[in-house]
Amino acid sequence: MALPKIKMERPSVYNGLDWLIALDEGLFAKEGLEVELIAHGGERDTNVEVSDWNQVPSNRGHADAVERGCANIFNACEWGNYRRSQDTAVGCRQLGRRASIVAGAVAVAPDSDIYTPQQLANRTIAVPFHAGTHYLTLQLLEGFVPRETIKLVSSGRPSERYRAMMNGTVDACSVREPWITVAEKNGCRLIVQGFYNGTDTATPEISAEAYAVINRALAEAVRRINANKRKYLHYFIETEKAAEVKALSLDDFNLNRIIFVEPGKPIPEEQLMRTYQWMVSWNLIDAGHEVQDLVNTNVMARV
Repeated sequence: MALPKIKMERPSVYNGLDWLIALDEGLFAKEGLEVELIAHGGERDTNVEVSDWNQVPSNRGHADAVERGCANIFNACEWGNYRRSQDTAVGCRQLGRRASIVAGAVAVAPDSDIYTPQQLANRTIAVPFHAGTHYLTLQLLEGFVPRETIKLVSSGRPSERYRAMMNGTVDACSVREPWITVAEKNGCRLIVQGFYNGTDTATPEISAEAYAVINRALAEAVRRINANKRKYLHYFIETEKAAEVKALSLDDFNLNRIIFVEPGKPIPEEQLMRTYQWMVSWNLIDAGHEVQDLVNTNVMARV
């Protein structure tokens, strides 16, 4: 059976280092796969007037190229991909969990008067709506403050929300690598931190057979990362344009935040349903969906 060309939305290093290594080190080619990385778009400015995530399209960044018909697979946080599976116009569904386990945090500037999660009540926090640290911030804070006091505002590019935090436009912002390292190097405080799953999401063009071959290549990339994480840290610096990232050295990174596991594992159904119900409770997704509305059961059942 001929495999389709894999047109993957270009991942960032934090969520797709395994893809970049599999391309650069010939692991996809070894499996007979033709893989192209496709650029995708997204809003970039922090807008403190936008606090309703349902005013922001779930495909403003991740899924943009797929929904335009330019790509057939992408990966993003698992929460966001439930919403994108709802919103898709091209039949996208989740296939399995990606390899990257992402570290995310909420940071404040060095001169901030915020030291504990409780002090974030009613303070503005810049997050990228429908991306991983948006959902993570809600989950991290709702155990410390009433839900109605969590005040998130819309942002996009990590450099934009970090600078908005540093210049006082917002009180705090969400960060992930390499911006957690940037924040720490520049004296910022991480008020809360956690890890989250992501998933691969694709159009029906990506079959169970194609997904299995993709994951064979990615599994070897993960093995290489875990054998020598420091060897691959340069990707975090070289792929970013921001001056704050360019100022980092490899020794600045905490390797305990660089986590990659075996790719392509199915989402356990009890976790899937807990996540979905939590999202419904926050009005992040509509009620009434069945499992097949959220995942490609034909592919995931064969992972």
